[in-house]
Amino acid sequence: MTAFADPAAFAHALATLPEPDPKGRAAASARQAELTKPAGSLGRLEEIAVFMAGWQGTLRPKADRIDVVVFAGNHGCAAQGVSAFPTEVTAQMVANFEHGGAAINALSRACGASLAVIPLDLDAPTADISRAPAMSEAECLDALNRGAAAVPDGCELFIPGEMGIGNTTPAAALCAAALGGKAEAWVGRGTGVDDAILARKRALVDNALALHGTACTNAFETLRRLGGREIAAMAGAVLAARHRRIPVMLDGFIGCAAIAPLAAEAPAIVDHCLAAHRSAENAHGRLLDALGLDPLLALDMRLGEGSGAAVAAQIVRSALTAHDRMATFAEAAVAGAT
Repeated sequence: MTAFADPAAFAHALATLPEPDPKGRAAASARQAELTKPAGSLGRLEEIAVFMAGWQGTLRPKADRIDVVVFAGNHGCAAQGVSAFPTEVTAQMVANFEHGGAAINALSRACGASLAVIPLDLDAPTADISRAPAMSEAECLDALNRGAAAVPDGCELFIPGEMGIGNTTPAAALCAAALGGKAEAWVGRGTGVDDAILARKRALVDNALALHGTACTNAFETLRRLGGREIAAMAGAVLAARHRRIPVMLDGFIGCAAIAPLAAEAPAIVDHCLAAHRSAENAHGRLLDALGLDPLLALDMRLGEGSGAAVAAQIVRSALTAHDRMATFAEAAVAGAT
């Protein structure tokens, strides 16, 4: 676990990011050149194998242990009617996760991943970001540390997921504060809201940016003022995974928005991350481009929960199985390229 005792410790962890192992990457690249196929013919599957080898520091990386952790939080700004669903749905969906009935339960099983659900003080929503900072310093540190502690030992691919009614609103505010632009560029329809709710979301984000914008001087303050408990927990988990050299599969708009403040301060935070998919949320493509991430899939998904990442995890397993089990030209007595 990477613990953040105070904002300075969080900033230090962000400033001292481990790099991938160049020997692992080189060995995996050399193996790819020896496998019985034309060079580059497996496309991004080859890139994924090399990526995983670099972070695991081994010739033949594995994704036998995939862990999905869904963080849940409630948001004070939801009281302004920025979602098609009431805030009670957050706790109801947590119960659904715990009873195995949600999409992420099914998709985790499909990719062979374990699933944990961590509700974060659902009875104490964050403050309305258009009127006050979302969290105190202590609350933000607690969320970051609970996220960091949730990355399991032995994990080979980590998937952070989220549940929180109204959380596309703070996510949009985080993107605008970290990456620039007005609310209109980042606010989307989330759960499928109508034009009136969309207008309320944009106004709320503009008000939040006007209130907090000049105070968002670093990643911690941006998360504290404009984020949410589940969003901060995802950020803490991604940073902790980096310090343990565990690759991360990011899901949709919320998951990527969670690391936008980190990337604004330390762009290399994305280097151990794969983007699962480009979601149907209108700003997600813009966010992926800003982060320099090329998604593996585009399936018009917009559920969250880590659902798209669980689907994309199967691509990682395919890439690593091909890398590990294909014969080399020498083993198969096949003439290589000249």
